[in-house]
Amino acid sequence: MAQVEVQLEQQESRFALRSKTFSIFMGGSLVTRVGDWMDLVVLNWAVLQFTNSPLQLAIINACRLVPTFIFSIPGGILADRYDRRKLLILLQSGMMLLTVWIGFLVEGGQSYKLFILIVTVRAILAAMEPPIRQALLPELVPTSSMASAIAINTTIIHLARIIGPAIAGVLLAVLNTANLFYLNALCMLGVILSLLMIRYQSFSEVNRKEKHPTSIADAIAFVKTTPTVQSLLILAVVPMLFGFPYTTMMPLFVKDLYKLGPGSFGMLLAISSIGALVGSCWLSIGRELNNIGKWLIYSIIAFGGSLLLFVVTSNIFIASIAMFLVGLTSQVYRTMSRITIQMKVPNRLRGRILSIALMDRGFIPLGALVIGMIATWAGTMWAGVVMGLGCIVSTIIVVTYRRQIYYL
Repeated sequence: MAQVEVQLEQQESRFALRSKTFSIFMGGSLVTRVGDWMDLVVLNWAVLQFTNSPLQLAIINACRLVPTFIFSIPGGILADRYDRRKLLILLQSGMMLLTVWIGFLVEGGQSYKLFILIVTVRAILAAMEPPIRQALLPELVPTSSMASAIAINTTIIHLARIIGPAIAGVLLAVLNTANLFYLNALCMLGVILSLLMIRYQSFSEVNRKEKHPTSIADAIAFVKTTPTVQSLLILAVVPMLFGFPYTTMMPLFVKDLYKLGPGSFGMLLAISSIGALVGSCWLSIGRELNNIGKWLIYSIIAFGGSLLLFVVTSNIFIASIAMFLVGLTSQVYRTMSRITIQMKVPNRLRGRILSIALMDRGFIPLGALVIGMIATWAGTMWAGVVMGLGCIVSTIIVVTYRRQIYYL
């Protein structure tokens, strides 16, 4: 009896330690994510100050985004080969120093070519961070709390997405651009300090390293032999290709369908972000969801239906409700998909599998290109209809051939 009580006390102690560790990490992450969204606003503003050129604005954002699709897999390989906490500390430290350097370049009005180079190098480091961070999360919480932990992490990202740009807009009126880069570098200290505070050795039992070199081939082989993960990755393409390009197409929808200006465009995107935040908060409260496969399927179908409602209505109030539902349903799907993948892969492959999963973002610009061509050829209304129906019909087709999704 005494031995059982000791074991229970040890389990409670480990649970309390992990909860405290996770809270510390999430607190640091919130500060850093707010800084990231501030940085996005400030970076675009700095480019306009440097060049006053829309073309250069497009180029700098390409330099920021392209590495996301190229360096995600190397990040996943590193996550499975080395200590994930130390990797994050190194990456965040490197990004912090590069951000300070960008501030110096902006403050001194120095070489724009060097500015582009530093932004690109920082983007390479930033591209490797998501698979490492997501692979680390399950090591900070008990298995039973993994779903809530991933949902909380997503909630923080969306909360920062709302707070960061708003703070940047206010601070740009009172501070110069260089000082805002320095402020963002300071925000990065938040997650670095939280990582340094983590008593990571307490979780060494889940951080065993393979004795042989890791490679992406191991992850690909696992996906090929695991139909469930394979199906989740295939299904993830559908909303990325047909649904998520709505953020790119929103100015066109607002202008052509509702005859409104940029203020309404910003308002509708904000409403969508609030819906996404509500969805991730709902998933983060620790509720047990049975029949996850059905939730995944129904959330994509609801996502498509919400997009259809948005483009066919002429009432801005109904359109606002539709955009809230767009944000809610899309985030419920995306968060649950990430949770399911995390639970279906072994820890030794987690970084590499997640790096493959995160590449689904590459379908968003492709979808935007296709939807843009449809809008040019058939009109804005039909472009929106294709987005909504594309989500619904493609999901039904995928599930017809991949029935195991339904029974997850």
